[in-house]
Amino acid sequence: MCRYGINAYKPHYACFECRKTFKRRLLTDIDRDSREFEKQSYKCPECNGATVDMGLDFESPKKSDLKAWNHMKNLYETGITFHSCGCTGPGYIPKDKNKLIDFLKEKKEVYIKNLRFWTTRVEPKNENEKNKDWNKNNYFLFNLPKEFTTGTKKKKKTDLKKAVEYWTERVNDIETKIIKITESNV
Repeated sequence: MCRYGINAYKPHYACFECRKTFKRRLLTDIDRDSREFEKQSYKCPECNGATVDMGLDFESPKKSDLKAWNHMKNLYETGITFHSCGCTGPGYIPKDKNKLIDFLKEKKEVYIKNLRFWTTRVEPKNENEKNKDWNKNNYFLFNLPKEFTTGTKKKKKTDLKKAVEYWTERVNDIETKIIKITESNV
């Protein structure tokens, strides 16, 4: 049953310093009518350091397995966690450092394709061009956050400069993550 069901799953929080996980009580455990979840940070009961929400499907490695814990930390730092309702699973999770680097490189290529699209983009001028544009480029148009688009449905305009900045930042961010993971000793 999913998070909002009778037997709600508990989020798994990890402390990378202590190499331990903890299940966090939810507000719904106290007030069954409430659907709000606490947003405050959760500290490790052992070292009082910060813990991170690794998701409902996270299974912690053995405490002694430093390599696996470092890999989990790398996954978290690159935005990969184990969030799902348990029904479909969290999606692809790279199993080791090399697979994580390959996964990030593939993601970087997707970001570069988006960046190339937005750097060469010419906005359509009429309804016919807009329809053709949507049919041809809907993948790129759909992947851009809505805050870069202004106007009404019929007179929609994209801020090309912000779109280029957005994808440039994403490419640079993922390059930094790849370098950091590549240079790590584990």
